[in-house]
Amino acid sequence: MRSHAHPPGCRPSDHPLVNRRTLLQAGGMSLFGAGIADLTRLESMAAGQGGRARAKSVVFIFQSGGPSQHETFDPKPEAPDKVRGEYGTIQTKNPDLIACEYLPKLAQRADRYSIVRTMAHTAERQFRNEHNSAMYMVNTGMENLPPGETTGTIALERPRPLEWPSIGSMLAYALPRQSGLGLPPVISVPRTRINASPFTIPGTVPGMLGPKYTPWNVHLAPTCKAPDPAGSCPHCFSHDQPDDPERQPGKLPKSWYDNSSCRNPDFMLPDLGTSQGASIERVSDRATLLRTLDLVRRDLDSHRTVRKWDASLTQAVELIVSQRGKRNPFDLTQESDATRDLYGREEWGQAFLVARRLVESGVRMVQVNLRGWDTHQNAFRDLKGKLLPSIDHCLSGFLDDMHERGLLKETLIVMCGEMGRTPLISPIAVGVINAAGVPFTPGRHHWGDVFPVFFAGAGIEPGRVIGKTDPQGGVPVGDGFTPSDLAATIFSILGIGPDEEFHDVGGRPFRIYQGKPIGPVMA
Repeated sequence: MRSHAHPPGCRPSDHPLVNRRTLLQAGGMSLFGAGIADLTRLESMAAGQGGRARAKSVVFIFQSGGPSQHETFDPKPEAPDKVRGEYGTIQTKNPDLIACEYLPKLAQRADRYSIVRTMAHTAERQFRNEHNSAMYMVNTGMENLPPGETTGTIALERPRPLEWPSIGSMLAYALPRQSGLGLPPVISVPRTRINASPFTIPGTVPGMLGPKYTPWNVHLAPTCKAPDPAGSCPHCFSHDQPDDPERQPGKLPKSWYDNSSCRNPDFMLPDLGTSQGASIERVSDRATLLRTLDLVRRDLDSHRTVRKWDASLTQAVELIVSQRGKRNPFDLTQESDATRDLYGREEWGQAFLVARRLVESGVRMVQVNLRGWDTHQNAFRDLKGKLLPSIDHCLSGFLDDMHERGLLKETLIVMCGEMGRTPLISPIAVGVINAAGVPFTPGRHHWGDVFPVFFAGAGIEPGRVIGKTDPQGGVPVGDGFTPSDLAATIFSILGIGPDEEFHDVGGRPFRIYQGKPIGPVMA
């Protein structure tokens, strides 16, 4: 029987990654100084906001692949086995919220966040149930793809005259930069690649705004060699991974792959475009820094589209790499052991810690990409053993630290995937062999009809559950909310009014808002 690198019906192109152009994109961002026209526009918009902003920054946690609503914040304990799944539940402090039993720490903190259970895509089924198109809609706040695009073509990096800007790019455009900020206004961590595809996550580019508002995708995590990798190093894995002890990852003779590259999850400083990145130790002296910068400059010379930004890019690299300690938000050696442990000595915990430091530095939006939620097979093994314990510990530590430092009062936190998972549990293909050479096991599959969104922090009324799903957790009962509503909620809390506009590179005006803020979740 033929072995498949991806499950049948789940195309490799539907599993996009953040493209490896790390610092080559930096020149496209507004951090390097706005023109007079831009400053005038920003001052005008800021004056018009009249103090409506309830948050200074947003941390958007993107669960790539689409987490299951049943195994997170919308369990169905009374449903039949094929819907309920294998896990029990926990009653939280909120009488309206039960959570999966493998989220005990988040269950204890249910008074600090709210859950919207009825987020849903309204696009046609072939779009709402596929990764690329669903990612585009969630990351842009749109309900359809640009004209003529398909779920396959939207992942391709190419100019599109009507491509809607990402939420991050829109925030970089609409909000005035915080005083003294020497960093980009929008930064994405911890990986420039999430799965095994060379594509940028659809919907995370500036589109009609132009390259000036490109978010900075910063690669911080160690190299991970897991096939179609998932999870938080050193707890990373592959959903295809066999249960045979002799084939476990490592250096054993029959190991399926060697995972020794990411057993030490310590972050490096931002990858400067070199093959090995730049660790803190490598840039501790000025000579090494200059040699690294020279490699970046030579690489830039081969990219005509960014050559004009060379001086500004050098300025950013020198700022980030040469400054250790508190001035460098990526240098986690400055944090105490207790804080590192609170967040978790793993990839996701360190990404949240970097996000906190970036927010403290004045960055407007940090996107934290968490890979591995596409649980077509071995779902209950991998959620229980890997994904849920990691998000439970790391996100709880992040919430605690943000609260204790007073940052939760001024930072909006949003977490979701691009879709949910099917109500019914089944193998994605019966009798077919996966990439590891073993038959597919049961899991849940793509489902854009309903999925949950986690909200916490500034502008949010905590301890609420908004929306109800049917007994199988498959569709909303009553009102559902769209990606446009999600984006509108973020914009509103950050002080961007419903009548405000952006102008594309040709000067044409467009309304920033496409949906309506989710009123019940807002304070």
